[in-house]
Amino acid sequence: STPATYCDLLGPIRKRFAQLPLSRARGWGPGRFTYNSAEGRCPHCDGRGAVLIEMHFLSDVWVPCEHCGGRRFSAETLEARWKGHSIADVLDATVEEARALFANQRGIKRRLDGLFDVGLGYIRLGQAGNTLSGGEAQRMKLAGELVSRRKETVFTLDEPTTGLHLADVERLLAVLHRLVDAGHTVVVIEHHLDVIRHADHVIDMGPEGGAGGGRIIATGTPEEVASHPESWTGRALGRAAAPCSRTTQERPPATA
Repeated sequence: STPATYCDLLGPIRKRFAQLPLSRARGWGPGRFTYNSAEGRCPHCDGRGAVLIEMHFLSDVWVPCEHCGGRRFSAETLEARWKGHSIADVLDATVEEARALFANQRGIKRRLDGLFDVGLGYIRLGQAGNTLSGGEAQRMKLAGELVSRRKETVFTLDEPTTGLHLADVERLLAVLHRLVDAGHTVVVIEHHLDVIRHADHVIDMGPEGGAGGGRIIATGTPEEVASHPESWTGRALGRAAAPCSRTTQERPPATA
């Protein structure tokens, strides 16, 4: 799994490459532009981009394929180019770079915008899914939902702001508000005060962690929790600044 496959980007990209004049002249279909098919992948590494070297007295090691240089496709397949980029170049591009490359391809651009909006503009389209952090994987799923147009879905997110820059946190909050505005319900387990202050309803668990917690201390709007005398979260909210984007009056109803 990669961001390109998970967000249904690879299919439209492969179709676009199959429509190139070179592809049509050679009779190549979309199946040519995947390393899971023998048709277009490098025959020497079977599309892995690396070959296994067996070490008799040490651990086996993977080294880049000397024939494709780790690009995973055959040399003939790489001759097909979209705006000077081969299919390997596209999969090696970041989301932000791909947005510029496919700026006029509405279906592809819409999916790329979803990834960019959740703060994943830096990940590569062909990046292995097991290299993503937990927070990145959650946001990638959100990106897919942003373009799916499904209604009345409940999203449960566990610490989605982990490792995010403050600017990316605000971008994530904007995405969560978009989901709520589209009719979804968002439940977030979070300690980040900016996220808590943007919630429509807060459930404060405590008073301590582990064996010292597990009780519901306060519930209500962020303002109501902030005024609760026994809530540690409320004290932190009371010391925090005003919400960074939406005000209390702007919050839509029915978000957890």
